[in-house]
Amino acid sequence: MPYYRYRASDARGRITKGRMEALHDTDLEARLKTLGLVLMRATPHGTRQRAGTRLPARALIDFLFQLEMQLHGGIPIRTALADMRDAGDAAEAAAVRRLAASLLTRIESGATLAEAMQAHPGVFSTVTCSLIRAGELSGQLPEVLGEIVRSLKWQDEMLSKTRKLLIYPLFVTAVIGAVAFFLMTYLVPQLLGFLRSMGGEIPLHTRALLALSQLLADYWWAMLALPAGMALGLAALVRRRPALRYRLHQAVLAMPYVGGIIGKSILARLADTFALMYRSGIPVLEGLACCEQVSASLVFQQAIARARARIANGEAISASFAAEPLFPAMFIRMLKVGETTGALDTALGNINYFYSRDIEASIARVQALIEPVMSIVMGLILGWIMLSVLGPIYDTIASIKV
Repeated sequence: MPYYRYRASDARGRITKGRMEALHDTDLEARLKTLGLVLMRATPHGTRQRAGTRLPARALIDFLFQLEMQLHGGIPIRTALADMRDAGDAAEAAAVRRLAASLLTRIESGATLAEAMQAHPGVFSTVTCSLIRAGELSGQLPEVLGEIVRSLKWQDEMLSKTRKLLIYPLFVTAVIGAVAFFLMTYLVPQLLGFLRSMGGEIPLHTRALLALSQLLADYWWAMLALPAGMALGLAALVRRRPALRYRLHQAVLAMPYVGGIIGKSILARLADTFALMYRSGIPVLEGLACCEQVSASLVFQQAIARARARIANGEAISASFAAEPLFPAMFIRMLKVGETTGALDTALGNINYFYSRDIEASIARVQALIEPVMSIVMGLILGWIMLSVLGPIYDTIASIKV
């Protein structure tokens, strides 16, 4: 089904631009009319959805939560999607409303909800589509949607906490850099000019500061462009070479403090996703294949793939993961207990709970460590600048005979 770029207006005369799936111009006009829009102009724009199209995490959670609530209330899936498509002002949640309209169109054409979601890979992950398919087959779609919403909320909370860990040092680094740049390019040259005019001897550390100040003043643009260029070049190289990407992911996991938090967050998400799929009746091998795809680390992806291959050859789940040194002893013990008792989903839930608590404690410890370290770094930088500038000035003034 083709896509169209359109320009439309609402009842208040406000112009809206967007992209929508439709059979033809007339179908597009009818779809926009249901959204309270009047088509002004439309141009064909390919037959596939852009891979980069996404919904913000919280918008997706809200969309699935609304769908879950309506299905729990006994409202048919088509009616629920139609309500979500038509709800609210035309200028609000346009992406969500277009998504609901697209899903409804595909379902009315004979597709299942899972098949309709698969047409939006930038919005719905492989895990979500697999869970929805299992929910449709088992007749427990509302319950599965509730589990997906819970999992997405947890992932969003973990991501938010991890971002908080990075925001403070980045902010302090930016402040230190801005202050140091101002001192080095504006204040230091003036003070050193004053020092030269007094004829005093300039010590070595002050001459080094002056050389660095001159370098920053003349080539500040290169010092900004060089790290950005190196980062872009490394990113391009990593995308093209899986072996290099693997090494980079290994290095990230080996980083002090931060690497441990990242590894624990991956383990927590693995346990949460695997438990969700196992509880929904999805076969173990299929569930692990989905877990492999959603893992953010190539190191974990390959370890899960090797464990899955052993399980396919008849080994126990716990033994298959135990063969991978990447997975800690506690993770393996809980898997073994779950296998032995027949409550694997409960054991996985406990793993997720343990690592979630551990991540929160680790983030708090790292934040408590970062603050004094950053203060010391700032003090050393500013102290060196002040000592190199004010020390010679003080010596020169002290040597003047009254």
